[in-house]
Amino acid sequence: MNFQGLSQGGAGEITYFDKGQPVDVLGLKRRELKDFRRRIQFMFQDPFGSLNPRMTVYDIISEPLVIHEIGTAQARADTVRELMRLVGLDPRFLNRYPHSFSGGQRQRIGIARALALKPDLLICDEPVSALDVSIQAQILNLLKDLQSELGLTYLFISHNLAVVDYIADRIAVMCAGRLVEIAPKDKLFRNPAHPYTRALLSAVPEPNIDKKLDLSGLMADRASEPGHWPAPFTIDDESRPRLVELSDGHFVRAGPDRGALPEVA
Repeated sequence: MNFQGLSQGGAGEITYFDKGQPVDVLGLKRRELKDFRRRIQFMFQDPFGSLNPRMTVYDIISEPLVIHEIGTAQARADTVRELMRLVGLDPRFLNRYPHSFSGGQRQRIGIARALALKPDLLICDEPVSALDVSIQAQILNLLKDLQSELGLTYLFISHNLAVVDYIADRIAVMCAGRLVEIAPKDKLFRNPAHPYTRALLSAVPEPNIDKKLDLSGLMADRASEPGHWPAPFTIDDESRPRLVELSDGHFVRAGPDRGALPEVA
């Protein structure tokens, strides 16, 4: 069994702060890694493919408890029923199979499974992109309620800026495999600094027929190509840009010429 994961990082490090204590995730071995995995769980993009069609809902939600040898059979059964109620599903459906449920209900089952081990961090990988808009709103509201009730932290991955605006407190923008800007939500939407971030926001239409879509920030469809970013945002072997702080909590990836950086509030 590969205790280190499906793939190994070629460079860099992953540090998880556990109640203020840094944990080198890539340095964990065997039992340490298995125990650590209880702290971080996943919510997947596809509510259909992420559930085993041959397992009942009860088996799907209880599987993490079985793997980590948590509780007696009765205690697990009680936990599974409580999780069903927590995500808004009827515990009477526990003996059904995934094909009996709608997409939104399946995603709720996935959330229940992710919460079974009482994690601190939930990684949400495009969790509503496969759902209808009305169902997206229900799942997002559920996630916000669970966050408030259980004290969860979310790492929420999405291409939908409306979803990001609704769910996030702090936003990190990625392009070409690099973080290019990090800021509190209000700062990033009000005063973006990086040309790629500006392009993303300029491409979002406003529900106002008097405001035409401004495509000037798209840089002739080259905003996602680092080679076309102006200085000091250019990425090459000589400039070696790093994240620099523009204001409190607002970082942008740029080269050494900080004088060319935009002013932000």
